[in-house]
Amino acid sequence: MTIRDHESLDCLIVGGGPAGLTAALYLARFNRRFLVVDSGRSRASWIPTSHNIPLFAEGIAGPEILARQRANVEQYGVRILGGRVTRLRKRPDGFAASVRCDEGEEREVRARRVLLATGAVDIEPDLPDLPDAVRRGLVRYCPICDGYEAMNRKIAVIGYGDRGVGEAMFVARTYSRDVTLLTLGQGMDLDQAARERVREYGIRLVEEPIATLDQDGRRISAMRTRSGKEHRFDVLYSALGMKIRSDLAVALGAEHDGAGALIVDDHNRTSVAGLYAAGDVVRDLSQIVVGMGHAAVAATDIHNRCELPTEDEPEWPSGAGVRQPG
Repeated sequence: MTIRDHESLDCLIVGGGPAGLTAALYLARFNRRFLVVDSGRSRASWIPTSHNIPLFAEGIAGPEILARQRANVEQYGVRILGGRVTRLRKRPDGFAASVRCDEGEEREVRARRVLLATGAVDIEPDLPDLPDAVRRGLVRYCPICDGYEAMNRKIAVIGYGDRGVGEAMFVARTYSRDVTLLTLGQGMDLDQAARERVREYGIRLVEEPIATLDQDGRRISAMRTRSGKEHRFDVLYSALGMKIRSDLAVALGAEHDGAGALIVDDHNRTSVAGLYAAGDVVRDLSQIVVGMGHAAVAATDIHNRCELPTEDEPEWPSGAGVRQPG
């Protein structure tokens, strides 16, 4: 499916992670004219091994998921443009997106509809040698995804406030009764009810900052606080939250929650007519299979609405598409 300059697009997909590539597969098989713009920063690329993807009993790495999805859509001639959408504007005939391509070229893409699959970025803990620890699976971000593999092991949760306590309790009641909450120097002002829950699950609190992180093979050999006290764990989970990449939609006035996650309807439409969202950018359970489901629902609705205008859309003239700005 070759997209030529000035050709009308049915849809622009922003983001080439699991959700965006699922939408691309559906739209390709619906014979729709669309383009995927991908910055190459999918959160899935950090996953060492996931056992939560159906059909992969042996587990599958995040980069392998992305590679397989990309190869799948490319057999249909899907075009994936490396770059970043820097601005999205509403027009009478749909949307205009400003794209900064990886090669430095600036382009404008016009489409009747837009599907945002821009995802989120994990807020990383301030730990030494973090990237290597994440790649080796020693520091993780999602106990729903891989907590089963840490069953009955020594687990530390990095976090504070309600989020940190909540994740520590989730891990303690589901996977292990040997759980420590590391606050990285943040004080914990817990009410009585929270303190009772922490005691009930036997969660230990370490409120000192972490000075060093020592790795030994497939485990954290030691963590030392600034006072020199040593702690040993098998796995660390970060519960510091995520930065939702919803800026493009929020700038258009799309409804969102306090964290910036977009609120969508049953067809994954945002409150902005013609603008859809799927994956971690949506307020929902942050899981690859959930994002894929969002994308399938959104892509099907986009296809069904392409033939006739709806109540919230005027008749859309042809002539939109990809062109050079100016």
